[in-house]
Amino acid sequence: MATDFSFDVVSKVDFNMVDEAITNALKEITNRYDFKDIKSEISFDKKANTLTLSSSDEFKVKAVYDVLLTKLSKRGVPLKNFQPAKIESALGGTAKQAVKIQQGIPQDKAREMVKLVKDNKLKVTVSIQADTLRVVSRSKDELQTVMALLRGHDFGITLQFMNYR
Repeated sequence: MATDFSFDVVSKVDFNMVDEAITNALKEITNRYDFKDIKSEISFDKKANTLTLSSSDEFKVKAVYDVLLTKLSKRGVPLKNFQPAKIESALGGTAKQAVKIQQGIPQDKAREMVKLVKDNKLKVTVSIQADTLRVVSRSKDELQTVMALLRGHDFGITLQFMNYR
């Protein structure tokens, strides 16, 4: 009797690491000379998966975002999952920027991944389950091939492979 092996393909961002990165970025910004007497903020809405950056002008917002990205990358947070919107002028002569955090695999990307695996004619079954992909096969080698195939292709999000059984 042959057993089936499987793994899940996910794209998740650890919100605890994002909180730590925001705290450290704000500490650095308050201590930097170029931000002296300038009110800069980073707010994090976990329910909406968005960050809001605000500062005195467009250049300062870009600098805040760069500091935040540096702190996120030091913690191993996948930067591909952060999609910044256009910087907008806000009230009081300030500027702000919204940054969307992609949690899970969007449907269009999931379909693209399934199509890529099927086009390579591998003996695996790929199913979309909400915001994850489940890959099942009788051969562990086939699963390793699928992992390598997905890693080698850029889908615009960071992929993690979990629940390998």
